[in-house]
Amino acid sequence: MRTLICGSIAYDNIMVFPDHFKNHILPDKIHVLNVAFLVPEMRREFGGCASNIAYNLKMLGGEPVMMATVGDDYAPYAARFDQLNLTQQHVQHVPETFTAQAFITTDLADNQITAFHPGAMNFSHLNSVKDVQGIRLGIIAPDGRDGMMQHAREFHEAGIPFVFDPGQGLPMYNGEELLSFIDKADYIAVNDYEGQLLQERTGLNLESLAKKAKALIVTLGAQGSTIYADGKQIDIPCVKPQAVVDPTGCGDAYRAGLLYGIVNGLDWQTTGRLSSLMGALKIAHRGGQNHRFTRTEIDQFYFESFGSHIG
Repeated sequence: MRTLICGSIAYDNIMVFPDHFKNHILPDKIHVLNVAFLVPEMRREFGGCASNIAYNLKMLGGEPVMMATVGDDYAPYAARFDQLNLTQQHVQHVPETFTAQAFITTDLADNQITAFHPGAMNFSHLNSVKDVQGIRLGIIAPDGRDGMMQHAREFHEAGIPFVFDPGQGLPMYNGEELLSFIDKADYIAVNDYEGQLLQERTGLNLESLAKKAKALIVTLGAQGSTIYADGKQIDIPCVKPQAVVDPTGCGDAYRAGLLYGIVNGLDWQTTGRLSSLMGALKIAHRGGQNHRFTRTEIDQFYFESFGSHIG
């Protein structure tokens, strides 16, 4: 069943700082912060929320359709999508722009400092949900400000259920705008920090926000996640990963499991556990798209972790 994924396609320039940020930041000098981190290790990865989610959903056997805007440097990514058999029908090239670029520095405690150049992503409003046929579910992941608002309206007007996943884009909106998204969305997905910010900006606590949607999902990193649905709070444990290598893209992997569970009618316990597993499989590999598993392998990992089958 086709799932429309609205969000960014980006290149991730990932650097590893072999120390802890806290050892190099003086608390009493934050107001005149001027730091430089020596990063002997650097690599360039394929990233972006839309492409990361699509990559993981494809791995699960889903049918992801990406909707995104890209720049003049898109060719290497286009070749990759061809290899992965991911449709690019609704990936639009914006001339004289760069594809979105993230510059991510991670320390030994998995803290991250990120600089992000949106580039072509600022033109995401050039795409329209109305141009896509046969969509059963959608997600609005971090994207251009105008595009996110437009796509929410279009999903709502078309009667297509969607997940509102503001992510790093959440600070772009005030409380009234966020409530407008929430009133249109069927599902809300945030991490714990974003959940706190969402509460502060809307003036509503998590329980109140959950009542406005079919489900509110809050990821908690190594502490697992919590799903508020049907008047219940469902605590989902974190799956122990084989290794903790790189957290980049773990949230997107989780959301792929979430989308798969929703579109296939899985119960929330199973959906949350599958999502948790996808995040654990990702974190053991560098970059957002270097983990490769067959659906049979994912099913086996699920059984080993929870003693039951996905269904």
